[in-house]
Amino acid sequence: MRNIQKKTEPTSLTQHRCNTNTDYDNYAEKDDLRASLVSEQRGICCYCMQRIRPDSENMKIEHWQSQDIYPQRQLEYKNLLGACRGGEGQKKDKQHCDTKKGNLDLTFNPADPSHNVEKKIHFLGDGTVESKDLQFNREINEVLNLNEGALVRYRKGVLEAFRQRLSQKELSDADIRKELPKWNGDNGQELDPFCQVVVYYLRKKIDRMASKRTSK
Repeated sequence: MRNIQKKTEPTSLTQHRCNTNTDYDNYAEKDDLRASLVSEQRGICCYCMQRIRPDSENMKIEHWQSQDIYPQRQLEYKNLLGACRGGEGQKKDKQHCDTKKGNLDLTFNPADPSHNVEKKIHFLGDGTVESKDLQFNREINEVLNLNEGALVRYRKGVLEAFRQRLSQKELSDADIRKELPKWNGDNGQELDPFCQVVVYYLRKKIDRMASKRTSK
């Protein structure tokens, strides 16, 4: 999970909301919404960070606060996110993200700047993800199931591949710092799946390098 910067909503959503007797179900231009969500999330799921594409086969439109419990927010763009299919149709223990979450609530929204989920998420070397916030940590495991086996293996594989690449080159501290904006998408490009695992690793590594310099 990483912070999402919400942008301008699709014009079709704005116009639909201005009509009478409107709701999410009778909003016909959902392809507009999918395209906007995938673009602002740079092609990755709002929760697990797998690749998503702007069509119904490759993503779901997620209501951070569910339509059933919070109908007043069903057309609110700040409440809408792009999620992967999340193991739809598989056993419950294999489902994750929106498919697992259903109508349950989450404490933090990756698209709310005040929540700053990147400060609350920690990625471990074995591929697991956790939070020091006990409530959020429970939600990571029980509501979103982000430590489902396949997701853990994917995250571990991305991190190990990156670390192996670093070990094969004689990189200076400056070279290592240059890796961070690439993985963090600072130039606005499409993000690599599970990119935040490497971003978290690089930020810790850069912090350690800075500490060594100041301690000399």
